[in-house]
Amino acid sequence: MTMPFYVAPEQVMKDRAEYAQKGIARGRSLVASVYDGGILIVAENPSRSLHKVSEIYDNIAFAGVGKYNEFDQLRVAGVRHADLKGFAYSREDVDARSLANLYAQYLGNVFTHEMKPLEVEILVAELSTTGGEDQLYHISYDGTVTDEERFAVLGGETEVISERFAQSYERDWDLDRALGAAVAALAGADRALAPADLEVAVLAQANGRRAFRRLEDDELGRRLAA
Repeated sequence: MTMPFYVAPEQVMKDRAEYAQKGIARGRSLVASVYDGGILIVAENPSRSLHKVSEIYDNIAFAGVGKYNEFDQLRVAGVRHADLKGFAYSREDVDARSLANLYAQYLGNVFTHEMKPLEVEILVAELSTTGGEDQLYHISYDGTVTDEERFAVLGGETEVISERFAQSYERDWDLDRALGAAVAALAGADRALAPADLEVAVLAQANGRRAFRRLEDDELGRRLAA
């Protein structure tokens, strides 16, 4: 009888992490930032049907990078969870923190117990309706949750894009300046991103109870040219 091949648990976790990181790095990046009217989310995404950024609930948005089929399943699960909780209790009981914890538990279980981890990073953003701080929760492939204070960068060359965006970041800036800085950070010095290359959405107080709104190409062009 042959002995099974032994691999140290530390090596298994390291291999899974490298596998997930490589898959996520192949995808295009995403930047989310607070601004004076709400939360802006900008993703490099030329597709008009396969969305990286979506609405979860009244004032909550979801964004994902990595393998589309994997993070879209998480989006659908989040929508169902939010709808059921809002129906069973009240709309005010649906919040980004509980959704982020739910996603973190699921991603952590898959990373620890399944053969292949999910090749995704996700963001759950919540616009405050009570005058408090807006929330940005960044959940990684292994279930680690980070509560971002000002902005978040997911996927691709995260460190480089974060550094570029941090250099431009201004507290309480308006939508046009935040949008321009996000696009410049995603593009870098050697490229230019047109409205057709981008997917942009906002969670804004001015939008009413359903705070989520997409910015279409015509509006993007006007704002980026301003």
